[in-house]
Amino acid sequence: MKAIRRLTFVSESEVQQLAALLIDCVEGGASVSFMLPLTEERAQAFWQRVAQGVHDGERALLVAEDEHGAIVGTVQLILGQPENQPHRADVAKMLVHRSARRQGLGERLMRAAEDLARECGKTVLVLDTVTGGDAERLYARLGWQRVGSIPDYALWPQGGLCATTYFYRHVQAR
Repeated sequence: MKAIRRLTFVSESEVQQLAALLIDCVEGGASVSFMLPLTEERAQAFWQRVAQGVHDGERALLVAEDEHGAIVGTVQLILGQPENQPHRADVAKMLVHRSARRQGLGERLMRAAEDLARECGKTVLVLDTVTGGDAERLYARLGWQRVGSIPDYALWPQGGLCATTYFYRHVQAR
């Protein structure tokens, strides 16, 4: 059983594990803002910036750990929004290690992110994902509303253009 928990402080060990997770996903072809080759230094620098955002209260970070305590999945809520959008959060970097896929972990991470958004008083969530990918099917299955796709929005990690689909979801605040 994999545990999902919120990190309110991100240790150096967790930064390293998150960097390894990001590298695994990018090497597996995930279009998540990074190009190949993704070095450990660049991946760690990204997660150090995320850790600072967590510290500053601008981001909420959830991690999924395997039975040995290793991080095998993550998702973020970007809580810091413009002053006219205090009710909204962006869902970002939902990542699952290739070895942990097809076990329901992505769904569990997304449900946990929705619950956390409610706890934080957010009622509208927004995300984007590669058009036609596994994540797009997951979000649709979970009841997220498809807004539309933008062709040639980003690059695959190995190069070549891909489309991006935007989704939103209303959640009830607690």
